[in-house]
Amino acid sequence: MSFILTLSCPDRPGIVSAVTGFLVSHNLNIIDSSQYGDPTSHRFFMRMHFGADTTTNDSSASTPSLSSLRESFTPIATTHSMSFSLLEATHKPRVLIMVSKIGHCLNDLLFRQSTGQLAIEIPLIVSNHPDFEALAATYKIPFMHLPVTADTKQAQESRILELIKEYDIELVVLARYMQVLSPTLCEAMSGKIINIHHSFLPSFKGAKPYHQAYDRGVKLVGATAHFVTSDLDEGPIIEQNVVRVGHALSPKELTHAGSNVESNVLAAAVKYFAERRVLLNGHKTVVFN
Repeated sequence: MSFILTLSCPDRPGIVSAVTGFLVSHNLNIIDSSQYGDPTSHRFFMRMHFGADTTTNDSSASTPSLSSLRESFTPIATTHSMSFSLLEATHKPRVLIMVSKIGHCLNDLLFRQSTGQLAIEIPLIVSNHPDFEALAATYKIPFMHLPVTADTKQAQESRILELIKEYDIELVVLARYMQVLSPTLCEAMSGKIINIHHSFLPSFKGAKPYHQAYDRGVKLVGATAHFVTSDLDEGPIIEQNVVRVGHALSPKELTHAGSNVESNVLAAAVKYFAERRVLLNGHKTVVFN
């Protein structure tokens, strides 16, 4: 059995020593470790993968339980004012995917999860349109149609929050869910909602951004995955990528190129989250990738 510890705290001497001393005291060995001290925010970030010491032949040594490790680490966290998470390395976060009428990101996530490329559980898909119920059924994942209008938005989001609690959801992924979330929902799941959008924003806002990009003769198309905040499309960035395009591409071909980038960038962001590689650092992130 192995574990992953992530933490952030005010940067000061002795943090690494305190963590490694904790491991030694429990006869645990580091498998992989990453750390970063931000000179701007003056905060320290760490991701450490550790497990039982396999360098000895002591068969009597047993790996401590997750609960006992958390309890033992808490005084260290308190001393250093740490925010920390400690989970088994095999833990798969439970992910709620939300989608509207554009399905390339949804389809990509479902395929990657089903083939073991994404270490997540998907207990539910929610949509404000019924279009992808059949797709969800092929993966044997429950699909819930929750239509929304201006008059029903509050009730619809209240139902989403109920489902998050009912299904023990750890992450919400907006796979081209074309509704602006309310500040209430954003705050309730702060740091636990990932969205994908084309990187033309804010230059090409509104409908048909790829058509607008075609009219302007863009040479690069791209996508950005970020945590959702109440400030539209301005949350902490997790992953970005671009692909070069030429003048001969039609608006449809440009859309396809952009869709591929969107799918890859969103999948990468979800993978980083699932592997506990993303740590919030104010309005940006630290990503140990």
